[in-house]
Amino acid sequence: MRAVVIGAGTETARIDGISAAGADPEAMVHTPGADLEIVAYGAPVLSPVVPVSPSGCPTPALVTRAARELLGFEVLSVDAGLVRPTGAPTVTVGEEAGKDVRKACPVSNGRDVFEAARRFGRALPDDELMTGETIPGGTTTAMAVLSALGERTTVSSSLQKNPLSLKQRVVEEALAASDLSEGGAADEPIEALRCMGDPMLAAAVGFVRGASETGTDVTLAGGTQMAAVGALARHAGVEASLTLATTSFVVRDDSADIDGLAADLDIDLVVTDPGFEELDHPATNAYIAGEAKEGVGMGGALALCKRAGVPMAEVSDRVVTVYERLVGNGQADVNRTEP
Repeated sequence: MRAVVIGAGTETARIDGISAAGADPEAMVHTPGADLEIVAYGAPVLSPVVPVSPSGCPTPALVTRAARELLGFEVLSVDAGLVRPTGAPTVTVGEEAGKDVRKACPVSNGRDVFEAARRFGRALPDDELMTGETIPGGTTTAMAVLSALGERTTVSSSLQKNPLSLKQRVVEEALAASDLSEGGAADEPIEALRCMGDPMLAAAVGFVRGASETGTDVTLAGGTQMAAVGALARHAGVEASLTLATTSFVVRDDSADIDGLAADLDIDLVVTDPGFEELDHPATNAYIAGEAKEGVGMGGALALCKRAGVPMAEVSDRVVTVYERLVGNGQADVNRTEP
């Protein structure tokens, strides 16, 4: 299995209260590049931050990196429009970050990004691929795209409490700015991307379309953002079987209704519980409290571990190892409760 992680930025993330994918707005712009570096190298090499939420919850990239160290799967990083450069080796399919979704046409190059990613997906020789994302503010643009497509607009959040009313107001303003109604782009997924989306979504659906055209099995690794990719793929004519591999944290989020969204789109749902409840450690406690939940292919990486027969206790111990390597506070001891 090869994992493809798509990174990009959107000014939508700067809306106060929208995202916890960074300690503050200035650090947040580095999150996608740092995530790609952590998955590629095990630590940031060019980015000046280790992404954490304002409360200190570490990026899900730690979990994906831990799974990679245990399984050794190959990773390709894709730059769909990063705000800041990354030191990870990347394939570039877009060079512009997304604008605020409340402005008309926030992804003006959406078609070009889609087509570049489609060619990339077609070119890969793999029989099976997994794709994930890293983009702060992405659940809001996912909601906006789902609204434009006329699909269920249930999305999760990196925050412990999902700011749904704020997201809904943003989506209403986005629809007005682009002169769209709910479902107004149901037959035009590229228009939904250009008017309501972000560069990651454009790249991911292009990639899925291209890979499916060559008969490659594609797993969407993530939560409601990747479900929105699945929705775009269906509206773009992808009829092939798709799987959404997510975490138990997303499934427990009633506001996300990931089960209903996947069922609507005829997407198989695979859920993996990493068993973090058995630990008492800063690397995992915030996830249990409801932060982060998904991102950077975490759900897919956990599903790969489960499929390979790697115990979740071994995965979570490696997550702690990666955490201590990144933020090393000299307190590597872990309290594990009895199962």
